[in-house]
Amino acid sequence: MANIGFIGVGNMGGPMARNLLKAGHTVKAFDLVPEAVQKVVDAGGMKAATAADAARDVDAVVTMLPAGKHVSSVYTGDKGILAVARPGTVFIDSSTIDVKTARDVIAAAEAKGMLMLDAPVSGGITGAENAALTFMVGGSDAAFAKAKPILEAMGKKIVHAGGPGNGQTAKVCNNMVLGITMIGISEAFIMAEKLGLSAQAMFDIVGSSSGSCWALLNHCPVPGPVPTSAANRDYKPGFAADLMLKDLKLSQEAARSAKVQTPLGAEATALYAEYVDSGNGLLDYSGIIKMIRELG
Repeated sequence: MANIGFIGVGNMGGPMARNLLKAGHTVKAFDLVPEAVQKVVDAGGMKAATAADAARDVDAVVTMLPAGKHVSSVYTGDKGILAVARPGTVFIDSSTIDVKTARDVIAAAEAKGMLMLDAPVSGGITGAENAALTFMVGGSDAAFAKAKPILEAMGKKIVHAGGPGNGQTAKVCNNMVLGITMIGISEAFIMAEKLGLSAQAMFDIVGSSSGSCWALLNHCPVPGPVPTSAANRDYKPGFAADLMLKDLKLSQEAARSAKVQTPLGAEATALYAEYVDSGNGLLDYSGIIKMIRELG
C-alpha cells in the first residue's frame, strides 16, 4: 500500500481520495475548502496544512484542479510541490487541462527526477463515487507502471494513451464527440416530438438502430426512457454544462494548435456557450435540449 498526497478533494477528488482509503492506502488531503478535507479525514485520511505538505514524504501525489493555470501554479516554482517532493515520487494529475500545460508540467517533473502522468477521467461524480472512472493516461511507461495500482483503486478502466499530454488529448477529443452528439440527439428528439412521435417510441427505435450511441443510452435528454438520466431530476447534473463548455473550449484550443478544422466542434462550443451564458451552467449538459427547443 502507498502513502498518497491528494490535492483537490472536491466533488470529484473527494470520492477518489476516499476510494484510495477503502483500498488500504494512506491519504493526506489538501483543499482550499476545509469542509472538503474534513470529509476525507472522517473517512480515515489525514489533513495536510498546505499543498506542499501533502506532497512531502509520500510515494505518490494525485491532483484534481480546475484549470491549467492552477496545475502549473501548484506544481512549479519555488513553492511548488515539485520543489518539496522526494525524488521518485509519482505524480498523477487528473485535472482536465490544456495539452501544452500538461506536457510542460510533466517535463518540469521529469527534470527534477520525478515520474508524472496526465490522467484525466471520464465517468462524472457517480463514477468517482463508485470507483468506476475511466482514466485516460499520458506519460512514460515507468510512470504508468508505478501509478497503475493507485489508478485501479479509483477506476475500472485504465488506458495508457501514450506519451505526456496524450491523456488530455484523449479527453478533449472524447468530450468534443459527446458535446456534438448530445446536440444531435436533442435536435432529433425535438423533431420527433413535433412530428408526433413519442419520446419512448423514439428511444426504443433509435436505441437499437444505427443512431444509437452512449449518450442516448445513458443520458437521454428527455424524461422517461432512461430513469437514471438527469432529465428525470430537473437536469440536476451528473456532468454540468459549464464543465462541458470548458472541455469544448479546450478542444478548440487543441484544434487550433494542431491546425485542424472542427466545424461541428466549433458550433457545439458556441451553442454550449449560449446555454451557459443564459444561466444554465450548473445544470446537466443534456439540459441543452431546452434551449434547442426554444430556438425552434
